[in-house]
Amino acid sequence: MNIRSIAEQIFLAGVESVLPDKLISTKICSDDNCLKIDQLSFPLDAIENIYVIGAGKASAMMGEAVEKILTGRITKGFIVVKYGYLRRLKYIRVMEAGHPVPDENGLIATEEILKIAEIASHNDLVICLLSGGGSALLSDIAEGCSLEDMIKLNDLLINSGASISEINAVRKHLSVVKGGQLTRAFYPATLVNLILSDVPGDPLDVIASGPTVPDPTTFKQALTVFSSSGLTEKVPGGILKYLKEGADGKRNETPKPGDRIFDKTFNILLGSNTNALEAARCKALEFNINAVIIDDKLQGDTSSVAEYIVNIALKFKSDEDEIKPVCLLFGGETTVKMTGKGSGGRNQHLALITAQLLQHKPGITILAAGTDGNDGPTDAAGAVVDSGTISEALSKNIDPDKHIAEFNSYHFFKKAGGHIITGPTMTNVMDLIVVIVEPTIK
Repeated sequence: MNIRSIAEQIFLAGVESVLPDKLISTKICSDDNCLKIDQLSFPLDAIENIYVIGAGKASAMMGEAVEKILTGRITKGFIVVKYGYLRRLKYIRVMEAGHPVPDENGLIATEEILKIAEIASHNDLVICLLSGGGSALLSDIAEGCSLEDMIKLNDLLINSGASISEINAVRKHLSVVKGGQLTRAFYPATLVNLILSDVPGDPLDVIASGPTVPDPTTFKQALTVFSSSGLTEKVPGGILKYLKEGADGKRNETPKPGDRIFDKTFNILLGSNTNALEAARCKALEFNINAVIIDDKLQGDTSSVAEYIVNIALKFKSDEDEIKPVCLLFGGETTVKMTGKGSGGRNQHLALITAQLLQHKPGITILAAGTDGNDGPTDAAGAVVDSGTISEALSKNIDPDKHIAEFNSYHFFKKAGGHIITGPTMTNVMDLIVVIVEPTIK
C-alpha cells in the first residue's frame, strides 16, 4: 500500500468514527419504563408524545438510529437534509433541500417543523437532531425579503472570507428559528438536542446557527459583518432595511442567556472533529506510523493555513530526533475568499497550494478532505498531494498557477489526479488534514 493510500485510509477511519448511528447508540437507551439520553432520564409514563425533528447533513441517519431505539414510541417527526442525504424512515418524514444555498424545499421543511411546534405541549418530549448544514437547511425568509434576496446574501457571505460565526450572526437575525428561536417556538415542551459539531471549538450557539441555544449576538453585530467584509453596498435592500430596523429596536431580538424558555432545553454535544482526529490517530498507529494531533481548531484563510501546515511538516522532516514516519493530524475548517469563477472547495484549494509548496521537497504527503464527502459544490471530498504533484501536472501541460488564480482546483485534480471521492458520508464534523512525513533516505 502506497503512502497516498495509507493517508486515505487514515482519513476514512476518522469519518467512520463519527457516523451518526454509532454516536447515537452511545447517548440514547430505552426500556419499558425509562428513556435515558446522556445524563438525562425520562419516565416514559410521564411523556404524552415524543416528537423528533432535525436539520443537517447527518440528521437523517441520526433519526434512523433514534427510530431503532424508540420503536413505536415516536408520535411524529420531520427532518430536513441536503440533497443526496435522504433516508427513508418509518415514523419521521425526511425532506431534501438546498445546501449551501437555501431553496423552496428548505422553506417548506421549516414550516413543517414549526407545525409540530404548534402542537407540542408541556407534557411532550421533543428530540432535535442537529448537524452541519442545518443553518442553510432550516431556512425561512425575513419580513420584506424574498428567497432570491436570501440566496444572494448567502452567496455573498460564503464567498466573503467571513468566519462561520460572523455568517451565522447575520443568519440568526434574519430568521424566526435560528439563534435560540426554535426553542422559543417549542416552549413549554421539553427539548433535548443532540448536536454533531461542524465548527472549530464546538460553540453550540454557532453550530447550525444555534436554533436551540441562547444567542449572544445582536442586530448591530450582524450589520458590522457587512461593513467589515465590504458587503454593505452589495446586500439586497430589503435585508439591509430589516437588520437596521432590528438595530433600532423595531424588531424582536433573539433570546439571550437567562431567558426562561431555556429552562426545559438540554443541549448535548454528540460528536465533533476531536472524535475523528483521535480515530485517525489510532488508524495511523495500526500502520506502525507515529501519530500526533497538531491542531483541532484549524481556521482562517486557506492560503495561510496551507503555509502553516507545510512549515510544520518541514520542521518534522528536518528534525532528526522525531521518529519517522510520522502522521501529523489537523482538524477544522478554513475559509476561502473567492476572486475567481472556477470550481472547487477549501480542501482542494488547500491541497493545490500545499502541492506547490512541496515541489522539490520529497517525503511529505498531504491529504485535505471534508468529513461530509463534499468539498464545495463538487463531488469530491478533497484531494491528496505530494512533491511530485506539480511536476506531473506540468508534464501534462496543466498550469497550477492558472488553476489557483481562478479558484479552479476541482478541474486541476480532475485532470492531474489526486481527488478523494467518498460520496455523501451522512456525517459532518468539518475537515481532516492528514500529513505523512517519511524518513529521509541517506
